[in-house]
Amino acid sequence: MTFTFTRQLGRWALLACLAPLALASLGGCSAMTAQNPSSNLKPVNAIAEGGDDRVMLKGADVVAYFTQNRYVQGSPQFKSVHEAVTFRFASAEHKALFDAAPQKYLPQYGGYCADGIVYGIPWGGDADTWRMIDGRLYVFGGPGSREAFELDLAGNLKLADRYWADEVAGSNSFWQRSKRLVFRVPHYKSGAELAKEVAAAKAKKG
Repeated sequence: MTFTFTRQLGRWALLACLAPLALASLGGCSAMTAQNPSSNLKPVNAIAEGGDDRVMLKGADVVAYFTQNRYVQGSPQFKSVHEAVTFRFASAEHKALFDAAPQKYLPQYGGYCADGIVYGIPWGGDADTWRMIDGRLYVFGGPGSREAFELDLAGNLKLADRYWADEVAGSNSFWQRSKRLVFRVPHYKSGAELAKEVAAAKAKKG
């Protein structure tokens, strides 16, 4: 009886910890719906905007990264829906390229910050902070996140690929994010720790 009560108490405590983290990280039901389509792209870094339920990367033109090597904001005038997610483009030409081969232009890890996926956390991802690696688009939460990821590019790619495949892909972003903010991966590093490592690497280069 005591064991059962203690175990139940532990579950309540865990839920109490997860709830505020999850609500804070998603900002409500609309964000949860936008990030978790009932398709093979779940979860995605998307928002509800302008009548579209889930707009990838706040409407950034994913084709422009490949054709112009830069971030370009798309327009609601040129859009396609792929796997229940809306993609916007700066031109009809870019829309046509995407429609012909959508898999080629999809951002890795659902458009979430690649450095966050290293830790199993689908969070962040700014369309104007990115990098092409072996013909694939990777998005980051900011310059600091990208620099941290680049400290060990091969190792971090391996970790991110592993956590995306084993945990994040197909999961609910709400629960996955909350779980890994509480039960951290063995190699977890805080933002402050990563910033310190980035600063040290820059100082070493002179």
